[in-house]
Amino acid sequence: MTILDTIVEQKWAEIAAAKAAVPAADLECRAAALPPPRDFEHAIRRPGMRIIAEVKKASPSAGVIRPDFDPVAIARTYERHGADCLSILTDDSFFQGRLEFVTAARAATALPALRKEFILDRYQLLESRAAGADAVLLIAEILPGDRLKTLFDQATALGLHVLVELHDADQLSRVIDCGATLIGINNRDLRTFDTRLDHTLQLLPRIPPGPIVVSESGIKTNADIRRLEAAGVKAVLVGESLMRAPDIGAALDELRGE
Repeated sequence: MTILDTIVEQKWAEIAAAKAAVPAADLECRAAALPPPRDFEHAIRRPGMRIIAEVKKASPSAGVIRPDFDPVAIARTYERHGADCLSILTDDSFFQGRLEFVTAARAATALPALRKEFILDRYQLLESRAAGADAVLLIAEILPGDRLKTLFDQATALGLHVLVELHDADQLSRVIDCGATLIGINNRDLRTFDTRLDHTLQLLPRIPPGPIVVSESGIKTNADIRRLEAAGVKAVLVGESLMRAPDIGAALDELRGE
């Protein structure tokens, strides 16, 4: 199996355990008591190139990326240095994330927060909303058949904004047809973890006008951002290059061209 297959198999087991521990009805009540989500989509539709800065401790390919990991401090630093949104990894088994990181980081800033997770089931959408997430990631490659459209509609019904991600070109029609207004092109193949920035540039001409295009992974410099912006990309999701920097704020300033 690929790394992605292994992650998905593990995720189904985690979902089953979570459902046994906390009934969906409890999450429904928690979510209903929360104020409306922050407008993630508006934050990246504003004029100019926008940055979704990622809070990530580790990855399967790189291991621990930031040993001195403090999600609240990182989120506050991102906000001070001009990030438009947060992306917060919540997978524990492979990325050393926690759902609580979403709640804590969002409470510490005014930025909209995306829960970055391998979402397979509506239960995870309820978890996301109950934890305070403003948006969720849906990955086309792991949501076959009508599951992508179903989860997109369920997330929208809960008030969540949705970033629909693809890597393979043959997923593009499914992503467009599900109604996605935010389309993420992942430059990293999650089956092999190979990363090519040109991947976004190759797929971009095939996306019709209307949806916002977000380039994900492999963005390291301001020159990378300007190249993507010139091609028509509206936002970038950046994680590892910021997480590895000794001074996260200075790295974000440099990335933004400040």
